[in-house]
Order: sequence, then structure tokens, then C-alpha cells
Amino acid sequence: MSTAPAVAEPPKAEAWHTRSAEEALAGVRSAATGLSAAEAAKRLEAEGPNELREGRRVSPLQILLSQFKSLLIWILIAAGVTSGLLGERIDAAAILAIVLLNAAIGFFQEYKAEKSIAALKKMTAPQAKVLREGGLVSIPAARIVKGDILALEAGDLIAADARLLEAASLKCVESALTGESEAAEKRAGVLEGGDVPLGDQSNMVFMGTSIAAGTGRAVVVATAMETELGRIAGLIEEAGARGATPLQKKLDSFGRILVWATLALVALLFGLGLLRGTKPFELFMTAVSLAVAAVPEGLPAVVTVALALGVLRMSRRRALVRRLPAVETLGSTTVICTDKTGTLTVGEMTVRALWVDGQSYEVTGDGYGPEGEVRCGGGKAAGAHAAPLLELAAVLLGCNNARLSQEGGAWKVVGDPTEGALLAAGAKAGGEARGIEEKLPRQKEFPFDSDRKRSTVVRRKPDGSLRALTNGAPDVLLKLCSSIYTKAGVRPLSDQDRQGILAQNAAMAQGALRVLGSAVRDLGGALPADASAESVERDLVFIGLSGMYDPPRPEGKDAVASCRAAGIRVVMITGDHPGTAMAIARELKIAAGEDRLLSGAELGKITDEDLRRDAPKVAVYARVTAEHKLRIIRAWKANGAVVAMTGDGVNDAPAIKGADIGIAMGKSGTEVTKQAADMVIADDNFASIVAAVEEGRGIYDNIRKALQYLLAGNSGEVLLMAVSVIAGLPAPLLPIHLLWINLITDGLPALCLATDPIDSDVMKRPPRRRLEKITDRGFITTMLLTGFLTAGVAFAVFLFMLKRGDVGAARTYAFTVLVYAELFRSFGNRSETKPLWRIPFLSNLNLVVVVSVSFGLQVFSHHSEMLGRILRTSRLPFSEGVWLVAAGLMPLVVLEVVKMIRVPAREE
Repeated sequence: MSTAPAVAEPPKAEAWHTRSAEEALAGVRSAATGLSAAEAAKRLEAEGPNELREGRRVSPLQILLSQFKSLLIWILIAAGVTSGLLGERIDAAAILAIVLLNAAIGFFQEYKAEKSIAALKKMTAPQAKVLREGGLVSIPAARIVKGDILALEAGDLIAADARLLEAASLKCVESALTGESEAAEKRAGVLEGGDVPLGDQSNMVFMGTSIAAGTGRAVVVATAMETELGRIAGLIEEAGARGATPLQKKLDSFGRILVWATLALVALLFGLGLLRGTKPFELFMTAVSLAVAAVPEGLPAVVTVALALGVLRMSRRRALVRRLPAVETLGSTTVICTDKTGTLTVGEMTVRALWVDGQSYEVTGDGYGPEGEVRCGGGKAAGAHAAPLLELAAVLLGCNNARLSQEGGAWKVVGDPTEGALLAAGAKAGGEARGIEEKLPRQKEFPFDSDRKRSTVVRRKPDGSLRALTNGAPDVLLKLCSSIYTKAGVRPLSDQDRQGILAQNAAMAQGALRVLGSAVRDLGGALPADASAESVERDLVFIGLSGMYDPPRPEGKDAVASCRAAGIRVVMITGDHPGTAMAIARELKIAAGEDRLLSGAELGKITDEDLRRDAPKVAVYARVTAEHKLRIIRAWKANGAVVAMTGDGVNDAPAIKGADIGIAMGKSGTEVTKQAADMVIADDNFASIVAAVEEGRGIYDNIRKALQYLLAGNSGEVLLMAVSVIAGLPAPLLPIHLLWINLITDGLPALCLATDPIDSDVMKRPPRRRLEKITDRGFITTMLLTGFLTAGVAFAVFLFMLKRGDVGAARTYAFTVLVYAELFRSFGNRSETKPLWRIPFLSNLNLVVVVSVSFGLQVFSHHSEMLGRILRTSRLPFSEGVWLVAAGLMPLVVLEVVKMIRVPAREE
């Protein structure tokens, strides 16, 4: 068993989170007043600009040349050149035109595909506020150096990795790096232990993340490629070199087989000819003609068209393909490693449950939009429920600094995502956020901090009195409450009440909900200017609880079930907390029974070989970094899996680039992730990935049936020519006949087979093995049998007509019956298992039209002087044409009988 290649990680960053503020300043030789202008300039000269390094660009010429790597393409080029040298200009022009068309389509699809690092640059801040010589100045982010002091406030995009020196109610949105939906609370204290996950480093801020609320100052400890974002940029560059896709490998393998088989045939016939005394030049001409006949000229065009049309069909199902071969790769996928936040889940915090006055309520609707309602007992909560819900809504809306806005039809939160979720829930519970500042003016605020674990806003009521509105951790908040709200009024809080509230809090938490408690206190008509949080947040009246989480997408469970039915393993990889991740995984049926969860800390302690061995047992990876995700992908690949990776954040980009096929979310995905991906899901719907897998499998089936159709036709031609040469008979087919059959009679129906509707059973089959050959034993057996039948019918007709002494007529009859046999056989080639009468005849209208036109052209060539001259055919009486049609049907009839014997017909 092969092992996964080790991830070449950048050097580990220093553990700045374990140092005090003073030690951090000393470590970068700075001071709280910042650097001097001269010192900053000196460091900028030494360190270089604070910009991410772009990897080596792939030039358009390199992309163009990469289209000629396939061995089959070079076989066609050799065949075209040889045809030209032998004077067969039409053959040569047609073959080389196919090669150039194939290269042009591939080049167009892959041009501009290498932009991952450039997209990362767009995430960095263009300007930043720093302290220089004690004064606050705004400078280009590229000029920031280690030791600069950043001044941070809400809305800022952070320009470098920095250690916090001070923080006031500071919260950062780090979802792009960590995968967590909630804003991370930040404080300046020292953290114990060097191995702290990125998402838990509360005294650090990172390049590319943003400030959701509060203010702070931080000393820059890493810039450019030394930042966490820079480390990810390095990983993307390192993971970017993809190997050939499964289909490319299979076609290259087929090309090698074709080369050796053709050379063997040519050598055999050349040797037999020499033994019989045939002139060497004549033998050479015949051998070259046979070699050209053996090459399926239409195959590259068929494969390219099948993939291109697959791209079009996928786009209609919301899957946008950036790299053409990825279409088929998705169809052979055996493992989908998916990020949780924004991929399996909505990516927006949503209040799912409320509890007030001893009654539990369900909140419907996802995200920050107004869609949804509060329900109780199976119906909308109304009547007696209205008053207590409105009381809770007043706190959710009043103790809040977020704002909801609609952009492009989607509701977004400006501020803390948790507070955005509370705003949406308050509105559903009957509250009105609009105009709250006019009706209930804000008088004072005590922002949330991680020590108090609560926040309070004091507002003036219409009657002139003041009321404090408080949200916070239920266990902490309960200790500050002396009363409880009920429909009957406010009464003292009993021990039984406390136990009931704590039990309800525990029950909601066990359901993977983050729970907040709400309370109020009436303060009279005035509040001292120097009032402290402790003096206000006491003797509170407990109102209720709110439980929220980032909910699974509604279609996620069905999509995961479809993957399981198709034999595809779904694995969750997330930066979120283990408990939350496992709860979502179990809800979506990703994890069940004895499936394990592995944390980032545990992952960091095991070797790549241990990870490879344990990977099939692990359903969920939590609290992992970008490096961990790439290791997981490579562990599965080392086990022989064809791996797809889905995600939306910057931390997903290296794994997306390193997977067999990378899939990015179109709406929530960062530009970095989209540029690293092979495919973008336009609607962020995990179910669209399953639809794309179905398309991929159908495309592979169509390419396989088109390949079999072409090769069976070529084998019949070669066999007919070879037997005639061995028997010392004239060549039954001229070069123009071979070209017509290969490009028109075979090529056009093959293109139609490549666009055949997808079999309804395609998602009920297990995935193909990575090493499975496209030309397996059944494929070769059918190909040889078909070649024998078509060659046999044509040879019999040729011999019959030769007895009449007219070689030209014999060639016309052999050519015609071979064309008819190929055209009829295309209908039976639509399925390897279903007999012809079980396939709806008009379900592939293109094939019906192409066969009808080709059949008409063949008949017309026997009665048109001009077309007859081009194809070198003689006049064919109508009566004899009828029995040639009957003879042409014989291979199809025999093949359908064999199909019935091999796969007994069954009721569908």
C-alpha cells in the first residue's frame, strides 16, 4: 500500500500567544508607542513588502503545449503526417484538424486557471492605521513591518498577524481561516500551552480577517508569507500540481495498447507479404494504410465534446466547471471531504429554540432573513404566547449592536453574527427593531467581555424610566437574578425555578445549540454617570433562553443519503468545535454507530501512515487547520480513493487544490477558494454536488460506449483489410472509404452516443475503482465479437461480388454493407446491458437524425455522379440495396441476442 506524500509545511510560526504583551514587544524590538519612521523604513528594506508571494505563473504557451501530452494525440499526429506523405491530403487534413480543434477547446477551458495566490492578495487590507513615533497614521498595508502597532476598530480588515496589547469588547470574524460562523472574542491576556488551535488563540489577530466589534491595539509579529494567510498561500502553491485524471490515465493506457497492437499487426502482415514475395514498397503502403485505419480518428473529438457538453449540462444544474477533465473525475469520486460551515450548513447563525415562562418554542427559517415563525405545539405561537414572546423579543432586539441589510436578495448581518441571529429571532417573536432608537433611546452600554460573559444596554422607556436589558451566559446570568418573569407577573426566583432553567439550558446545549439567557432590570428615572456594570447587572428579572446554531442545509441529509446509495463516503472536515461538528454530522447521517471524531490536536500527534490507516474509520475531523485538511486528503488518496474536497473558506483552498477534484461554493466561497477549485457550485447547495457526480458518471458511461463503438468499427475494418491481404485478394476498402467510415459513419454517431441521456440506474452503482481499465475484459470481448461480425458480413459480400469479376462493384458493396452495419449497430451500442427494445428510441433524437442522414447520403452516393466520384462508388440497383440493408442488420441482431444471454432481461 502506498503512503501519502508528506505535506511540505512552511516553518511553524512562533508561539506568540504564550508571551505577555511586554514580551511580544521585546520579541520584535518595539514599544507601545510604535516604531520610528526611520526604523520602519530600515525594516521594510530588510523584510520586504507585506505582500503574499505569487507562485510561478503558467504561461499561455505552456497551457497550449499541455494539450499535446496525450499519447493518443501523438498517434493521430503521426497518422496525419504519414497520410500526407503518402499523398492522402484529405485524410491528413481531416486528422490534423481534429487534433487542433481538440487542443483549442482544452486551451480555452484551462486558460487563466492559475490565479489562487493572486486572489489571496485581494483579501489583504489596502490601508492600515499604525502608530509611528507615538502618532496614529494611515499607511499602505504593504509597508507594514514587524513591530508596528496596529490600531483596530470595527470594520477594519486586519493587515498582518499581530499579538494584542489591549482589547475592548473586541470580536473578530475569522470564518475564512477557521471555519467558525461566530465572531471570535479577543482579549490581551496570556494563553497557556504552545499547541493552541488557531481558532482558540484569543490574544492574536490574523491577516485577512476582520473586526466585527470593539477596539484594540496589537503589535505586528508576522508579515507577508510568514502570516497564517501566507502559510496557506504556500500550501496552495505546494498542493497545486495535480496528476492526470482517471480518464486521462485510462486513455493514455489505451493509447499504449493501441500502439503496440498496431505495430504487431503491421509487422505480421509485412512479414507474411515478404514470405509471399510481395514488393517491399507495396507492403509498406498497405501496412501504413492498415495502421491509419486502426486509429480511431474521432476519439479525441468525441471525448472533448462529451466533456464540453457535460460542462453545459452541469451549468444548468448549478455546477460551473473550470477544468474540462474534472467533469469525468467527479463521476469516479469515491470520497467527498466537505467543510461544514457554509457547505453542509447554512453558514449563518440561526436561533432555533426559545424558552420563556416555562414554555419551549421552535423557531423556523434559516439565516438572517424574516422568513419563518415561532411555533408551539405544532402551530404558530399566538394568543397567550404573544406577551411572553414579546417580552423576550424586547431584550433580544434592545441589547444588540448588529444591523441586518438585504443585498442582492440575500440578508446579511453588519456586526456580530450572534447578535444578527438574535435580531432575526426577535422579529419572528413579534418585536420591531425599526425605530427602536427613537422609541427607546440608548442611554448607556456595558459591552460584552469574556470575563463577565454578558452585555447590557440601558434604554429610556416612553414613560421616562430606565430599563437595563442584558444577554449573557445562562449560568452566569442566573446568579445575578432575583426574580423571574411569568404571564401572571414578576415573582421571586425560587430554587426550583433555577434548577428548571439550568436543566433547560443543559438540554438545549446537548442539542448542539449555543444558549444565551436574557434578563431585565428597571432602574428608575436616572443613572449615575459613573455607574458600573456591577451596579447595574444585579437583582435582575430572568426572562428566558435562546438557543442558536449554524443549521444544516435542508437538502443536506438527502444529498448525503444519495452519496451513500452511490457508494460514496462523505467525511466532514471543519475548524469548528468537536461537539458541534459531531452533532451536525449525526443529524446529517454522516456519522453513525462507531464512526470516530479526530481533533486537530490529535491529528498533529500521529504520523501520515497512522492517518492513512485510520482514515476509513473517521467520519469527522474537528478543530483542524489548512495543513491538517491537506494531510487528510492525501491520506485518502494513499488508500486508493478518488477524492473530492468541498469548501468555501481560505483554509479550505490548499486541500481543494490538492484533491483529485476541488469544489468551491459560489455564493459564500472566497475568491481564493474559487480560483483553487476545478468546479464551483453556484447555489452553495451540497445537493448540486451529487447532481454533478451523476453527470460525471453518465459522461464516463457515454465516453466508454462511444469508445467501444469506434474501436469495434476500427477492428472490423482492420480485420477485413488484413484477411483480404493475407488471402491475396485486392484491398476491399480504399483510403477514402476508411476516412468516410471513421469520420462520418462512425464519428458522427459516436458524438451522439457521447451525448446520450444518463442511465437512471447510474447512481445505484458503486464508484469505479481508480485502477479500473476503461477497456476491461467485457469491453474487449464485445469489441472483438463486433469486429468479427461486421468484417465477416463485409468479407462475404466482397467475395460474392468478386466472383462476378468486377473489383469496383465488389468494393462498393463491401463499403456499403459495412456502413449500414455500423449505422444500425449505433442503436444497440447505447447500453451494454439493456436490449434495444428497452431503450426509448427517440430519447436520443440526435442519433436518430445523424443515422438517418448518413444512411441517406450512402444511398444517394450510389445514384449521384459527383458524390460517387468522391467516394469512388459504382451505381447500386435498389433491389440489391435492400438485401445489403438486411445483411447490415445481421451484426446488430447477433449482438442483441448475445446481450440477452449475457444479461438476462429483467422486469424494471
